[in-house]
Amino acid sequence: MHRPQNDDRPAHPADELRLALMNDWQHDFPLVREPFAAIAEALHLDVSQVMHAYRTMQASGSLSRIGGVFGAGTGGAGLLAAMAVPPERLDAVAAIVSAHPGVNHNYERENQHNLWFVMNGPDDEAVAQAMHELEAATGLPALQMRMQRAYRIDLGFDMRRASATRARAHAGRRPQPAHPAPVSDAQWPLAALVEDGLPLIERPFDAWAQALGSSAEAVIASLQQWLQLGTLRRFGAVVRHHEFGFCANAMTVFDVPDGLVDACGAALAREAGVTLAYRRERAPGWPYNLYCMVHGRDRSSVRQLLDELILRCSLDAHPRAVLFSRRRFKQTGARRFRAASVPGAGKTSEMLHVAA
Repeated sequence: MHRPQNDDRPAHPADELRLALMNDWQHDFPLVREPFAAIAEALHLDVSQVMHAYRTMQASGSLSRIGGVFGAGTGGAGLLAAMAVPPERLDAVAAIVSAHPGVNHNYERENQHNLWFVMNGPDDEAVAQAMHELEAATGLPALQMRMQRAYRIDLGFDMRRASATRARAHAGRRPQPAHPAPVSDAQWPLAALVEDGLPLIERPFDAWAQALGSSAEAVIASLQQWLQLGTLRRFGAVVRHHEFGFCANAMTVFDVPDGLVDACGAALAREAGVTLAYRRERAPGWPYNLYCMVHGRDRSSVRQLLDELILRCSLDAHPRAVLFSRRRFKQTGARRFRAASVPGAGKTSEMLHVAA
């Protein structure tokens, strides 16, 4: 097990402990029977202190969950959507959108299309039906942009910096494959648990194993294999950035010729300040196909970083728009695996089997 902290590191004051538990365990979370005891040992603390801190942060909303972030295309379906909502209706429409269980992110952004949300579901048909229902319920059409290629997807934040640069790469970490292995039909029950997050108990993987009719060792082995195959981009603490002071975030969109977009996307993915980068479908009246996200503590630092990376990535000649967020209506983990029918308990051993 990799431990971010040195063995001789002293005990942390409260604020530093909060940062250590959230920042340093976004990756390399101990995949062992008693993970919180392993973290406590690394930090020279009692396991009860670690568990109390995680429970407090989850209750306050700064910790979304301890769980996994799946790679794009590994299962289920989703799309980014946007509506042009009259200002006087924005709160009411946002409430309708946020109430949908398939929506995990819902933000007001600075643009004519001022309400942006992500819709997820078990398959394309379910997502299309959900979007039809929301358009009918709100009386508003929505831009719909499906992802075509992910260049960088949620590999964590370094919350000790002025801008939320992605968490530092640890030596020996495997590179993420461009086309990660998908979750098989038989593995969906475990994937649904990973999306929900670990229960904050001393032996959380035992609880998952009991729910699946399997063993903790088999569950852990499956998670390790998913990480190796890129099915899981990471497994660990999933933070809610607003609660840690990263209140300025900008989604920047570019209209890049199709023959150049992959090179530009790869360049963005190499930038330390970029937390997300991906290619999406263009939509009628929306010509943009390359997206990136930058998070920071204030608007000016985000703007400065954007100006610098646009030049470094040779994107300055391409049409673009910068959409700062104004309000966060909803931010939860995606739920792509929960809603689908899953195999019966008789297939659980197949689901958790890891080939030698």
